[in-house]
Amino acid sequence: MSIFTSKHILLCVTGSIAAYKAADLASKLTQAGALVDVILTPAAEKFVTPLTFQSVTGRKAFTDADLWGGEAHVLHVGLGQAADLLAVAPATASTIAKLAHGIADNLVTIAALAARCPTLIAPAMDVGMFEHPATQENVHTLCGRGVYFAGPDEGRMASGLVGRGRFVEPAELLGHIRLTLGFGGKLAGKKIVVTAGGTQEPLDPVRVLTNKSSGRQGYAIAQAALDAGGTVVLVAAPTALIPPVGARLVPVRTAEEMKEAVLAESAGAEALVMAAAVADFRPKKTAADKLKKRAGIPPVDLEAAPDVLLSVKGMKSNRPRVVVGFAAESRDLLENAAAKLKSKTLDLIAANDISAPDAGFSVDTNRVSLLFANGDRESLPLMSKAEVAEVIIDRLSGLLEKN
Repeated sequence: MSIFTSKHILLCVTGSIAAYKAADLASKLTQAGALVDVILTPAAEKFVTPLTFQSVTGRKAFTDADLWGGEAHVLHVGLGQAADLLAVAPATASTIAKLAHGIADNLVTIAALAARCPTLIAPAMDVGMFEHPATQENVHTLCGRGVYFAGPDEGRMASGLVGRGRFVEPAELLGHIRLTLGFGGKLAGKKIVVTAGGTQEPLDPVRVLTNKSSGRQGYAIAQAALDAGGTVVLVAAPTALIPPVGARLVPVRTAEEMKEAVLAESAGAEALVMAAAVADFRPKKTAADKLKKRAGIPPVDLEAAPDVLLSVKGMKSNRPRVVVGFAAESRDLLENAAAKLKSKTLDLIAANDISAPDAGFSVDTNRVSLLFANGDRESLPLMSKAEVAEVIIDRLSGLLEKN
């Protein structure tokens, strides 16, 4: 995950039973390429040890004992000011109160005052504590200072009670941290609409005509746009994927629904990336009841499905400044892609050969050629779909700067 590469994350762990999950978070951040320094409060040490974090980050984990060591006069300043992001996860009601009121009585709160980077807080506390007026006032104060809150979630607590207060799971919290790191990127303030997945055209109440698209490339582009600071709307046909944290999901099923959603969302947007595999054909009629095999094989009459990119081309006003399309082809790749680029009046098209076993549908890699409206072409080597997405967003950003 290139957004984490060499980023310095200061992870502050406070005294919650959820502290054990912070070790998983530290591990995930390290695996993603971040440099993770951990500070534990005295209460956190009752649940987990510094050695746990040192083992997963490969770096020293700090406690209040270090505050009174030989580096005490600069330690908190060094930790706080070196960080690209300060994450308090999990954050107890006590620590949230201290941060809101500037109380600096341990290494975590002192480092937080010294830090000049974005701050993310992931609360974790028992039922009723987060909703208490005192905590809510502290949260409101911190939000007013630009602090970002992730959670808490609702669910069962260690006490056995059920309600709001659960620590956000590390995999999701990683997305919140990623979103916070992306603030102020090259697409900051720009609305980017991305489509993903394969549309489904119903034959009857239980059967559909669809395609092999997994939606992975579209979801990766949405994530890359978020990493660049964009305001992302993800118009997605059914997939098994979890939307990136920060993207506004607009679920659709059919080509007609996708067309309506795209026209509505892309009006006035900076860019549209049509990565979805939209059906070219659909049944003329949808049976009201399930087709039974005892009635024999039914004839299926097809008609053209709506062409979403042609509809975007026909927008009379507020057309996106940059429109990017995809061409998934099984033969004559570049010729077909060039024809689509011209006929749909695209600024850029990404062409990929779906017959290749290591690219296209249902795999994590892709091999793409980029064709630009000005005639330029760029062939990318085999890459992960995340890497392809980053290249596309980079080229899209360049086109926005020129337009």
